[in-house]
Amino acid sequence: MNKLIAFLKERKITEVECVISDMTGIARGKIAPVDKFLDEKGMRLPESVLLQTVTGDFVNEDVYYSLLDAADIDFVCVPDENAVFMLPWTIEATAQVIHDCYDRMGNPIELSPRNVLKKVLSLYDEQGWEPVIAPEMEFYLTRRSDDHDLPLKPPIGRSGRPEAGRQSFSIDAANEYDPMFEDMYDWCELQGLDIDTLIHEDGPAQMEINFSHGNPLSLADQVFIFKRTLREAALKHDVCATFMAKPVTDEPGSAMHIHQSVINKETGKNIFTNEDGTKSQLFLGYIAGLQKFIPELLPLMAPNANSFRRFLPGTSAPVNLEWGDENRTCGLRIPESSPQNRRIENRIPGADANCYLAIAASLLCGYIGMVEQLKPSTPVQGKANESRSNNTHCLPLTLEEALAAMEESDACKQYLGEAFTTGFVAVKQAELENFRRVVSSWEREFLLLTV
Repeated sequence: MNKLIAFLKERKITEVECVISDMTGIARGKIAPVDKFLDEKGMRLPESVLLQTVTGDFVNEDVYYSLLDAADIDFVCVPDENAVFMLPWTIEATAQVIHDCYDRMGNPIELSPRNVLKKVLSLYDEQGWEPVIAPEMEFYLTRRSDDHDLPLKPPIGRSGRPEAGRQSFSIDAANEYDPMFEDMYDWCELQGLDIDTLIHEDGPAQMEINFSHGNPLSLADQVFIFKRTLREAALKHDVCATFMAKPVTDEPGSAMHIHQSVINKETGKNIFTNEDGTKSQLFLGYIAGLQKFIPELLPLMAPNANSFRRFLPGTSAPVNLEWGDENRTCGLRIPESSPQNRRIENRIPGADANCYLAIAASLLCGYIGMVEQLKPSTPVQGKANESRSNNTHCLPLTLEEALAAMEESDACKQYLGEAFTTGFVAVKQAELENFRRVVSSWEREFLLLTV
């Protein structure tokens, strides 16, 4: 705690936001005066927080009481002094501290997304390996609206006009929102978020922020904080920022592409590359693991009904698990690089995924492929995404199908735990049931007076 105490005193912090990530990626926790925080050295939260859905509901009682104590007891949240961030948008000097979750005996809580990622990283550590990742986060800026039935519209830019048409990689189009992005960059710098390039993506007011490569746990924390930071910057400028996978009809979806490689901790060399610079068997095994196990773990990368609207044939969102060099139509792209920087870009996860769980799932698939010495398919040249029927390696195309596969996954239960598998699936099934109850505007428009 010495490092954390020094941070709080040096910056004259008066309030601390104690947070954990729930299954969705929502920050749950408490706000405490700094003196109380230092006195208690953490916080307690009800176990039920980790089985709460995005709508605030809870899973069915059978699952609830099979995983949690009937008395709804507290678990212990311990601050991680390496995950402390200033909140630049608050009036009071406030720090946000990410906590880890433990039971009363000091055991990590299996339902905690951050603990899931730490569990996967421990598998690599046992092999003497160190994974390195670099996330790319896509998002839309939209006008603010309180009518959920109205389609989202691009916000008014500096020119006084909304963006029209496709403006891929346009500098001028990105500059329309300069005041907001200046605040975002300033706030990210104050928080130590290692963001890199800003790119205008295909959709109207759709952007992408790239993070520099680094430690998976640190970067998951940064993505978790970045989402909140961007939303706050957008609200300051009277617009909304959304990480929904498919927020706008007939426009591209938003992804969280994850670049990943693995370093030998002893030598510092990339294990994806042989001494002569060629692709290693571990590299091929990693790809094969992604191909085999992503279908079983897909809800960790595409967790919502809306996530599957992004997977459309013939678009930049892949509907396959093929791989190829510099091939963006493949779900698994191999970017051009030097042998030491050889990496795999997993293009499957959506921007709406919980960053801890999506990164954990991707690394776990690759890990299993390496330790089981799996063999990948032949790399694809040319288009790989034209239709589902043309591909051997396909994804489930509905959340129902994906949850059923995850529920039966031996790999998920073995490596992530039966409690986590049961709990996560139950949360998403509860959300799906909630989604099914809503009558859409499409149904009212086309069925109301015609059927």
